[in-house]
Amino acid sequence: MKRTHLLASAATLLFAGAASAQDLTEVSFGTNWLAQAEHGGFYQAVADGTYEACGLSVTIVPGGPQVNNRALMLAGRIDYHMGGDLLQAFNAVKEGVPVVSVAAIFQKHPQVIITHPGKAETFEDLKDLTLLIGDNGYQSYYQWMIAEYGFTAEQREPYTFNPAPFLADDTMGMQGYLSSEPYLVEKEGGFTPDIFLIADAGYSTYATTIETMADTIASKPEEVTCFVEGSIKGWYTYLYGDHSAADEMIMADNPEMTQDKIDYAIEKMLSEGIVDSGDAEEMGIGVMTEAKVEDFYTKMVDSGVIDADIDWQAAFTTDFVGNGVGMDMK
Repeated sequence: MKRTHLLASAATLLFAGAASAQDLTEVSFGTNWLAQAEHGGFYQAVADGTYEACGLSVTIVPGGPQVNNRALMLAGRIDYHMGGDLLQAFNAVKEGVPVVSVAAIFQKHPQVIITHPGKAETFEDLKDLTLLIGDNGYQSYYQWMIAEYGFTAEQREPYTFNPAPFLADDTMGMQGYLSSEPYLVEKEGGFTPDIFLIADAGYSTYATTIETMADTIASKPEEVTCFVEGSIKGWYTYLYGDHSAADEMIMADNPEMTQDKIDYAIEKMLSEGIVDSGDAEEMGIGVMTEAKVEDFYTKMVDSGVIDADIDWQAAFTTDFVGNGVGMDMK
């Protein structure tokens, strides 16, 4: 989805300077899970007034196992939503749902396969192990692993989000989220697992996207610009500046979150280049490119995950990102 407009200048004119409270436009942003460091830049932009500086009063609506914030956005009850990855965006197009990704905070998907130390030297070595993979993963990235690397359905066993079988058997590998399962294994297993990031093996989807409705883009482009650019600036501060106020908000929204978990997640996001790597190093956090989206779409078609006749270009727009916003804050 591509259009030509002067969004940045329009936003500057309409939202110049910090707006007074009565002038702020109230918008809501629904996350896709409980509050955590992986949402930190959005909380940062609320905590330090970045959204307010361009005219928005942003309420973050945490997701969770019993919350479907994407459905709330479709129903018009929230304005923006944190997408998971591009597969969701492609499926929305297939279903005729006018949801558009306007930014991609994660340049790399934080999905990992973890092993006991020394049991695999390369990603391809994982083919020698039994892998615990959940149903969602089996239907998505594992199909790509089969098509791209020759993994088999037979070596996969269902992952039930219980690490006990993995901890007890060093011939097993286990799916995980970069900042979650590896930390859990360190605490419960007493060892540091080896980590294989599927993004580094070629699984090229963006993740933690910002989604909104096509009508919002058409009718409120200045608001979208403010929210996207405010989020980007929030992420620069969260990763490279003082993130203590945002951490306090995260822990208030999710009482089970602790500072040690947050610190571990931030360290992993930085060391693995989850947010700030690749195109983002040259064009800024949040960037999306048509070439990368097409690359992932082609891989998913070749893997049998996505139909070949989807209008994948309707799933996203690059109009709001890639302008180097916030790079001077690094």
